Amino acid sequence: MKSLVQAVVVAAALAAPVAVFAQSNGPLTRAQVREELVQLEKVGYMPFRSNPDEYPENIQAAEARVAVQNTAVGGVDGGSSQHGNAGVAQ
Repeated sequence: MKSLVQAVVVAAALAAPVAVFAQSNGPLTRAQVREELVQLEKVGYMPFRSNPDEYPENIQAAEARVAVQNTAVGGVDGGSSQHGNAGVAQ
C-alpha cells in the first residue's frame, strides 16, 4: 500500500507542471474551487475525516488520482463538470 501511495505522489509531482500550464493567469472563481473539491471527493478524499498528520500525503494522492482521471478522459474542458458517466468503467 505504501508503494502505491509513493507511486501516486510521484505521478502527482510529474503532472504538476502540466497543470500549471493549463491554468489561467487569473484567480480561481468560487465555482472552480468547488468543482476541484468535488473532483477530489469523488476519488476518495475526505477533508473532514482525514487524519491531520497525513494531510499532505492524502491531498497529494487525491490530486494525482484526479490528474490521472482528467488525462484518461482527455482533460477538463473549461471547468465544466462531467456528471452522469454511465458508460465509463471505473
